[in-house]
Amino acid sequence: MSDETWQLKFQPLTAEHVAEILKWRYEPPYDLYNMGEGTEDPVTLIEAIDYFTQPEYHFQAMLRQPGGELAAFCSFGLDGRVSGGDYSQLAVDIGMGVHPANTGRGLGVIFAGAAIDFARQNFPEPRLRVTIAEFNRRAQKVWERHGFVPVQRFVANFGKRPFIIYVKELG
Repeated sequence: MSDETWQLKFQPLTAEHVAEILKWRYEPPYDLYNMGEGTEDPVTLIEAIDYFTQPEYHFQAMLRQPGGELAAFCSFGLDGRVSGGDYSQLAVDIGMGVHPANTGRGLGVIFAGAAIDFARQNFPEPRLRVTIAEFNRRAQKVWERHGFVPVQRFVANFGKRPFIIYVKELG
């Protein structure tokens, strides 16, 4: 794990953050998480800004302090779900994207911990839930370190990729 000091500030995503996120590019097999073709297409940019700034998705920028650089982002709600999974239990669904420069460096536990703290402070649900692509052992290990346990494996309705739902009971 990295010995860098990380402090993160949460704030709602802005249009500028979304434009930056669309430029993020991950190496295979993590390129599954690339969003669109960057900001070259104005329609794609406008649609992304509209989606990421909808209040019901609770998207938050995770800004590294000091300096305020966009280190990651997360959502709390429906955006964290993958079509095909069973989401019938009451929970806060957490979705997350980490800047490519911050992946594979042992920092995931910091980002996940910050998202967990934010969810506990801002949502009343009795459990937290994350849905992770089955191939992504890095992410699975991060959330397992925070006490999340796998409760369901399924194949997504789109792309036919396998996913795992993890849950952490609160209280």
